[in-house]
Amino acid sequence: MISEIKRKSLPEIAKVVGLENQQSLHHFLTESPWSVELLKKQRLELILRVLNEQSLILIIDETGDPKQGRTTDYVKRQYIGNLGKIENGIVAVTAYGVIEDMTFPLTFQIYKPRERLQPGDKYKTKPEIAAELIRELQGMGFKFELVLADSLYGESDGNFISVLNQLQLSFVVAIRSNHGVWLPKGQSVRYNKWRKFNRVFSNGNQEIRYIRAIPLPIYEGSTQVETG
Repeated sequence: MISEIKRKSLPEIAKVVGLENQQSLHHFLTESPWSVELLKKQRLELILRVLNEQSLILIIDETGDPKQGRTTDYVKRQYIGNLGKIENGIVAVTAYGVIEDMTFPLTFQIYKPRERLQPGDKYKTKPEIAAELIRELQGMGFKFELVLADSLYGESDGNFISVLNQLQLSFVVAIRSNHGVWLPKGQSVRYNKWRKFNRVFSNGNQEIRYIRAIPLPIYEGSTQVETG
């Protein structure tokens, strides 16, 4: 999984680790009696131990993987951020930690489209899932000096921004140029000039976009970034 091979499929991984075929690796992954939640808990506890009370920057985002057909649960035509367009695929809301120049994965949760819910599932928006992940990590003992998120979360006042304020977390989020924000009485908007930058997608495609920062007195330490 940490090798430099581009395609992380079972056949390719089997070749890298020296297996004659991928069947034994397939059975190891599908038949082993492990608990996904227990494994995740142990991994996060190890990260906490290494952090040793050190706070980190938390990045909330989503990762999409294109999938053919509808056999895999929760697959549908939806926006795949990795590709920068709508495709058939599966999407997960992700939480990453950043300390100095090191970025590392913390946790994730699959987004379950309303049309693809399984028996017993409850529909949750991506901002609701993100807020749930933050509460889970904070409940385990993780400390955040700053939360970063894009406009999908920055424009979700009711079920994401309100949670950050409730948890008294400093944050920088993006909003689109057509999104309005209510300010407290007597406050005015402060912002810097638009700045052009290249948005590079995971497939190598690039797109010219614009960004500027708008410090808002919603909560001490909060900032929203307007994109266009």
